[in-house]
Amino acid sequence: MLLLGRGRHLSPRVLRRTVASAWCLVVLLAHWAAWRAFDGWHALTPSPPPRLSVQLTQAMRPAPERARPVPRPKPPSPRATPEPAPAASQPQAPTPAPQDAAEPASAPPALEPAPPPAQAVASAPSEPTRPEVQAPREGDDAPGPEWPLSTRLRYAVVGHYQGLVHGDAEVEWLRQGARYQVRLQVGIGPKLTPFGQRRLVSEGRLTPSGIAPQRYDEATQLLWRTARQSSIRWEGGEVRLPSGQRVFAPAGVQDSASQFVHLTWLLLTGREPAREGHVIPVPLALPQGVNTWRYENLGEVVLDTALGRIRAWHLRPQAPLPAGALAAQVWLAPSYQYLPVQIRIEQGDGVWLLLTLAEPPLQELAPTDNPGPSKENPP
Repeated sequence: MLLLGRGRHLSPRVLRRTVASAWCLVVLLAHWAAWRAFDGWHALTPSPPPRLSVQLTQAMRPAPERARPVPRPKPPSPRATPEPAPAASQPQAPTPAPQDAAEPASAPPALEPAPPPAQAVASAPSEPTRPEVQAPREGDDAPGPEWPLSTRLRYAVVGHYQGLVHGDAEVEWLRQGARYQVRLQVGIGPKLTPFGQRRLVSEGRLTPSGIAPQRYDEATQLLWRTARQSSIRWEGGEVRLPSGQRVFAPAGVQDSASQFVHLTWLLLTGREPAREGHVIPVPLALPQGVNTWRYENLGEVVLDTALGRIRAWHLRPQAPLPAGALAAQVWLAPSYQYLPVQIRIEQGDGVWLLLTLAEPPLQELAPTDNPGPSKENPP
């Protein structure tokens, strides 16, 4: 028998309890070690790429809105033309003749009107025209002057998720040379301690054909639940989904974050017209698969924002949409380089979030190796 202390013997009952407690402790330690191992494995999940080192220091000034054509007044009807007044009955005093009236004046020779100067005609067009964007040279993948400077947009958020919710959001469009990032983060609840967060990060390159994503990462955190993460990778002519499945990557395919700036680029450069009723097809790579979304332009509307009233084109995806996908409507403002000044994110069961621009966007200074929109071809 085991001796304890002053020659006391440990009874079989106490011994059994001691062994059971030790066994429970061993089991708890084993579970703790397994949890730590799983947590360490979970930490190996690819994290989103670090933010591009871009300094955003100057407030973006909105461009003046395009002048609206003023309707010309209709010519008066012939019946409404007033008749000339009858001549006065009293004789009028003769008008004194000029001193050189005695000499007959010779009629000047007929002259044809001179054509207006070409510069005068070009400087006053009847309607404003969209500036031409020079096509990049073959083999040159450097971004052109039509790309917006790196910009940060901050939004106020209101929505519905098991009741009315409020929050804030931020979208960063960053570029260095031919490299870009789009970083979107939405927080629901207090800014310091949100009870719901969603982060989207897209990274890739800028090409003469537009945005070419290379990777996409998203993460969702609700209350105390474990964060859900998923990643999409572009590998050659294929897209690798979070499930590991590889599918064909059509030309111009975007992700959930890059699509907003891609639509900005299409309208800013005139590759797609800003016209009510026009439909823009956009192939989208989502965690569920690759599908072509069709964004319909519902027309130009006036939004009431913290920055005042802003005109913007309202684009909405047409139905039917893939099951379980997040549908995003977007409002692109010409005075803000067609960047999204409002975004509405919707999901089934009455879940929606409305992001509205809350403060002036911040942009970077235009360095020599990262020029902003050309002055010769302003947006």
